[in-house]
Amino acid sequence: MRHGQSVANVLFERTRAEGVPVALPAGSDPGVPLTKAGWEQAARVGRWLARQEPPETVVVSPYLRARQTWKAMAECAGLPAARFDERLRDRCMGVFHGLNEIALRERAPHCVREWGYRPPGGESLPDVAERVHELLGELAGQRVLFVAHDAVVVALRYVACGERPAVPWPVPNASVSRWVRDGDRLRLVEFGRQPWKAVRRR
Repeated sequence: MRHGQSVANVLFERTRAEGVPVALPAGSDPGVPLTKAGWEQAARVGRWLARQEPPETVVVSPYLRARQTWKAMAECAGLPAARFDERLRDRCMGVFHGLNEIALRERAPHCVREWGYRPPGGESLPDVAERVHELLGELAGQRVLFVAHDAVVVALRYVACGERPAVPWPVPNASVSRWVRDGDRLRLVEFGRQPWKAVRRR
């Protein structure tokens, strides 16, 4: 699951629409919180998850927005205790930390969204995939729930299915992507679905 809407998501969406470059303060990414709407999204996912077969293991990114998402979910779903793992942290963008899409285009217009591009001092998506692959190997055979970030979800799709996009797939906030074991592989069942929207319509 990708975390619920964060304050940075709102800021970046607004400034992208306005065509305004913006950057978050240095070092602020791990502490970016959810919005009120993000808390509500996470709670709705928790209520949906309470009606599904429960995970055996829950692993959460240590970043605040992911931890808050899990807190809201767990309060509604009565799920097992989570552990936090640095390997589920968001992609490190190095010198491009905290830049919105407009600012990124200004500084590296041809590179920043390419699959293999590694910003100076940061990570490429294959780097993220490598740490996700390592964690998956430790959890083989278990029903696992990850609560993390869009880069982690895209990296997981690559690790599980071998699909490498030229431009990462959009992963909506508070969305669920699901894989099931199919022989010795994982098969993608759904990607980027927001089950809380269906709950909300009832």
